Amino acid sequence: MTFDANDSVTLKIWDRSALHHTLDTAVSDLSARHNTTTCRIAVTCSGPNTFTLSVRGEDRALASA
Repeated sequence: MTFDANDSVTLKIWDRSALHHTLDTAVSDLSARHNTTTCRIAVTCSGPNTFTLSVRGEDRALASA
């Protein structure tokens, strides 16, 4: 796990069977660390087996229906 900044983390996940569990745990941890909801955490595929999780700003938050 690599911490890119205060509000993002990059993960290299080799075990495909643990992919969903690892990402879910990382999203929960990052949202708890920033005292925000999990829907404000963006997950992007940033390379082969590499995912970057980041906290979205207020302007990039999901619109409520």
